[in-house]
Amino acid sequence: MRLWPFRRRATPALPPSAQLIELEERLHHAVEDVLAVRERQLRGPVVVFRGDLRVPRERALDMLLLRFTPFGYTPFLRADGGGVSVQAWPLAEVAQRPRHLRALTLFGLTVVSTFLAGAFFFVGSETFDAYRALRFPGWLVSGAPFALTLLGILGVHELGHYFTARHYRASVSLPYFLPLPPIWVPTVGMLFTFGTLGAVIRMRSPARDRNSLFDIAAAGPLAGLLVAIPALILGLTWSRVVPATGDASFGGFGYSMLTRLFVYLRFGPLSDGAVVATHPMADAAWVGCFVTALNLIPVGQLDGGRIAYALSAGRHRMVGVTTWVVLLAMGALTGSLHWFTWAALIFFLIGFDHTPPLDAMTPLTPGRRLIGVGCLALFVLLMPPMPIPM
Repeated sequence: MRLWPFRRRATPALPPSAQLIELEERLHHAVEDVLAVRERQLRGPVVVFRGDLRVPRERALDMLLLRFTPFGYTPFLRADGGGVSVQAWPLAEVAQRPRHLRALTLFGLTVVSTFLAGAFFFVGSETFDAYRALRFPGWLVSGAPFALTLLGILGVHELGHYFTARHYRASVSLPYFLPLPPIWVPTVGMLFTFGTLGAVIRMRSPARDRNSLFDIAAAGPLAGLLVAIPALILGLTWSRVVPATGDASFGGFGYSMLTRLFVYLRFGPLSDGAVVATHPMADAAWVGCFVTALNLIPVGQLDGGRIAYALSAGRHRMVGVTTWVVLLAMGALTGSLHWFTWAALIFFLIGFDHTPPLDAMTPLTPGRRLIGVGCLALFVLLMPPMPIPM
């Protein structure tokens, strides 16, 4: 756990000097026909070569990866004045066998936990609500509209990351779903959950360049929304307007700009004292959009943070810290504890750093830059000011 995310990563311990000098000589021999070396420098265990490329940049990176890996090193290409620097870091990719059993077990537990959440907390489907009269486990079927929709959104989101990373030959783990079943507390009753904390994929190697980093990061949210938006539209067609009985708005959740737009398109202006009694599919779509919004926060190595890094590596840290301050300000303005909770998770668990790509010289294409700005705008459209009214 990173307890102070503003601190830069510490430099690894220095290997024995004799070994380092010998290693530097071998790396120099491996790089000399790729780079016309003008200067060599040691920075702890990192070896830096400065000069001019003898071969095209794309070919240079492939050649250096092939040659540095046997030494346990990874090359990073950087623009350096009028030339190029090749930084050799002891960060060779660690090959791991896919853990299919773990991934399948977590997915199975998440299926059960989301069905439990759907059966306990989400009603509004006449067809599936009839199954609540059955004995266990038959009554779990009543949670199907919510569970299957949410699992579809999260699954497509993570597979978007996974297959895009595999397309770029990045080392990536299988998607791991995180179950969170409803919890029974004797003095309180059943505590509300969505049945899952989402899903994660672990990147085991740096992205090749800013373009591949952008594609891997943006593929998840955009793919998930291809399921979430139709599910929201279909769920709202099966929803209805009812008199308000409390502070609930959209099925008990807060409106985002996007959900408010679709509710307006479906029902028109709502009269005072009226709310939308949502179908469980619309509830799951709301959760999917909410999870997407959280991932698009432009901080650290969240999807939004990766997109922000691809857009401007030099401003990534400043954007992250500014966003974190804005989260605290939103908590103070709305009185919602959710904003403070996310700010705390970012501060203590996520941090504000980002792993650089292997090739920092290739610029982001104009089309990706436009899509990236749109992805960050999606965060504003998808995030409700009061996610769950207290």
